[in-house]
Amino acid sequence: MSDNFKAQFFQHVDDSVLQYIAELGEAVAIPSVSADLQTHLTDIIAMEKWALDYIERLGGTAELLPNPKGVDDDGNELPPILLAEFKAAENSESKKTPAAKEDGWDSDPFVLTEKDDKLYGRGSTDDKGPALSWLWVIQAHRKLGVDLPVNVKLMFEGMEESGSEGMFEAIQILSKEGKFLSDVDFFCISDNYWLGASKPCLTYGLRGLAYFSCSVQCCEQDLHSGVLGGTVHEAMTDLVQLMASLIDSSGKILVPGIMDDVAEVTPEEDALYETIDFNCESYKKENKVASVSNKLMYEKEKDLLMARWTYPTLSLHGIEGAFSGTGAKTVIPAKAIGKFSLRLVPDQDPKRIEQCVSDHLNKVFSSLGSPNKMNVTLLHGAKAWKSDPKHPNFEAAARATEKVYGMLPDYTREGGSIPITTAFEEATQMNVCLLPVGACDDMAHSQNEKYNKKNLINGVKVLGLYLHELGELKGPKPSECRCVELSPEELMEPGAFMRGFKCKCFM
Repeated sequence: MSDNFKAQFFQHVDDSVLQYIAELGEAVAIPSVSADLQTHLTDIIAMEKWALDYIERLGGTAELLPNPKGVDDDGNELPPILLAEFKAAENSESKKTPAAKEDGWDSDPFVLTEKDDKLYGRGSTDDKGPALSWLWVIQAHRKLGVDLPVNVKLMFEGMEESGSEGMFEAIQILSKEGKFLSDVDFFCISDNYWLGASKPCLTYGLRGLAYFSCSVQCCEQDLHSGVLGGTVHEAMTDLVQLMASLIDSSGKILVPGIMDDVAEVTPEEDALYETIDFNCESYKKENKVASVSNKLMYEKEKDLLMARWTYPTLSLHGIEGAFSGTGAKTVIPAKAIGKFSLRLVPDQDPKRIEQCVSDHLNKVFSSLGSPNKMNVTLLHGAKAWKSDPKHPNFEAAARATEKVYGMLPDYTREGGSIPITTAFEEATQMNVCLLPVGACDDMAHSQNEKYNKKNLINGVKVLGLYLHELGELKGPKPSECRCVELSPEELMEPGAFMRGFKCKCFM
């Protein structure tokens, strides 16, 4: 990559900011809310067709792949998956969660609003802005008359906020010999965020997920507490005790067996925590804790980050069927359903976690002596993902980041889950790099979601240079290698990588 191209590319991006904001505004205006499929299926498809038209205008090839799953569990038609090719690799979503101004937004969530160099709108940072950035990179090369340094393939889905229904099946189908993903050498996903607001990072680990519902039923219909209170075994009373048995106020998980399979932290990874740019006081302010309790679970930065990334956690989310409106309704719920989840770390299996949780809740419920009916269900399960930050894919992303920001990125893990990451790696055996472009305070999934203008501008620059850094890698294509895999002993030797580079070609 020449300095001349870098200068021309950066100037082009700077000159195109108004265009980028206008096009992001068009995308944000399409309410592609996957959490309400019945209402917004046409909007999700409209978003995909908007992107398809854009891709074809840039000279790429694109198609809408019918969703392999067909319909969801409620019989609703699922949207297609958009596949595109510019002779390159990444997964993005044109996803959305519900939003309305009355939910607490300061502006219409579906009208991109600029204020203080911040772009407010649902989907602005999660994930329409980052997804569009890949198209803007392609567009910049077209306008500058510069060939792409690598082939680029894109996948856009519309259901990421609702379990990515059909996407996992599509990945399995498209990874077979001769299919869309079979010749991809490196994957890149931009669907997470910096640890802070000023220093970029690369993410090499994600926690997994085990999301549960626990229901207790005491009768066929809701009852009046003034008429029947004291005469029936109430479902809510049982459920509250069950939920309280899962975790204590210090954050300690009380379910036996949960910690048994947690992988130990290696000395090499432990050292990465020492240089991460992170401050507990800023963290409290960013997450609106300072003005309320002003206290976190841990006071030391390293301890807090390890609790967030390296160890499992359990969170209580809510109770379905309980009275939650304003006023003072004196109802006894016929059925109460508690929702809670565990974030999992490497070596934990959702199936084993399901068994541990089920055994625990059945034991606690039995001790209550209640005649009510109780049921525990695992709603979603996904294993944790962990990669090698020394992989050439990560090294290319790090060099690109340094050339834009003048500093090397932090190497971080995330407390959240992106199950598609593991799906790509397991189906293709290629490396996935998480290259976030948004800041920690973008408020994704929340009121007043925003995308900083500077992150939009620099994000396009980083992604563009990243493609050029990949183009300069030497050696055989990982996707074409058909060698015998390395043994466990050989994998310990320098140059042996767990994903993508796992054969003797790279020894």
